[in-house]
Amino acid sequence: MKTTTEKFGATPHQPSLWTRADALKVRADDPTTTQPLVSADFPVLNNDVFIWDTMPLRDLDGNVTSVDGWSVIFTLTADRHPNDPQYLDEDGNYDILRDWNDRHGRAKMYYWFSRTGKNWEFGGRVMAEGVSPTAREWAGTPILLNDRGEVDLYYTAVTPGATIVKVRGRVVTTEHGVSMVGFEKVKPLFEADGNMYQTEAQNAFWGFRDPWPFRDPKDGKLYMLFEGNVAGERGSHKVGEAEIGDVPPGYEDVGNSRYQTACVGIAVARDADGDDWEMLPPLLTAVGVNDQTERPHFVFQDGKYYLFTISHTFTYADGVTGPDGVYGFVADSLFGPYVPLNGSGLVLGNPSSQPFQTYSHYVMPNGLVTSFIDSVPTDEAGTQIRVGGTEAPTVGMKIKGLQTFVVAEYDYGYIPPMLDVTLK
Repeated sequence: MKTTTEKFGATPHQPSLWTRADALKVRADDPTTTQPLVSADFPVLNNDVFIWDTMPLRDLDGNVTSVDGWSVIFTLTADRHPNDPQYLDEDGNYDILRDWNDRHGRAKMYYWFSRTGKNWEFGGRVMAEGVSPTAREWAGTPILLNDRGEVDLYYTAVTPGATIVKVRGRVVTTEHGVSMVGFEKVKPLFEADGNMYQTEAQNAFWGFRDPWPFRDPKDGKLYMLFEGNVAGERGSHKVGEAEIGDVPPGYEDVGNSRYQTACVGIAVARDADGDDWEMLPPLLTAVGVNDQTERPHFVFQDGKYYLFTISHTFTYADGVTGPDGVYGFVADSLFGPYVPLNGSGLVLGNPSSQPFQTYSHYVMPNGLVTSFIDSVPTDEAGTQIRVGGTEAPTVGMKIKGLQTFVVAEYDYGYIPPMLDVTLK
């Protein structure tokens, strides 16, 4: 298998590399890049469901958008099963952790609304049962298209396979709340091709998901980011000098890091409506560093492209590590080259004392970062935990050139709009 640089040859752009040398600079518990501790007495948004990945309604420029004064978020959601025998322990008590860990297999897209940008009211399913072509509805992006309330929901249809799809509907408001109507016809857009992006046949642990469409502020074209893995049979990738980077003596051994092949993918629309797409080579690869670059998204600021993605400790390669959280890179143009923010890429990680407290961070253009609560220790030893499945406290972050700084903490699930659209 060729190295990343060799593989893509004469293409419109060369993927930027998140190198092992970059990752060696990751430092947990730096107060400027660490999420504040989440208290174990956190409130739960809804005791009947788990929620995790949160997707604020936005426009194609990235602005979080309300409609007629109503803020709207979409979430991956699954019912809780406190009375289901399969989730009861031998003493008949609800095993919430087992229920939580099984949630991905029954993930559906739900929506919530609020007048205040927090204290979210439950809206319900976006699509009726049977509309989505696969068993699972995984994360994506809801886009408000116009003042008629039309919404394109891009998401990932999973099992069988993994397909980037979209479904168009409409948001309807009254003085009492919000409803979603007409999300009835799902359009498949594209799947991994096996040449640029790894397929399930090449790797049973492949990832291909999390569409994030956007309008490039410089050329005005419609593009889409997504998570992928670099194409090739699992274990065949070469971690060469470029992927290793400038490491000190003693750090040249890459172990089994050829199995970590994450990338941030990009596609360009051939039409104005986003119905016809062409996949392009990845913007960023992490071969030999990490196996997941989930939920990639941009913040456009000061003429620069700030690329953010989330990743886990357990998906790091041999010899490098970092906390669960959001990682970032910056470039002067869409196709790079990208360099890691803060020297390492780490932008906002969990503290080592609570390594699983939050995940699925989403950085908004106003500097606010939302995430969900995964699990929080309830004793000093960390042997007892409380499962979340609800919104985490929002964090305020400043982006200054090549650096980021945590500067504030806000209420649970605080996602205020950046602009309001009056529907006609």
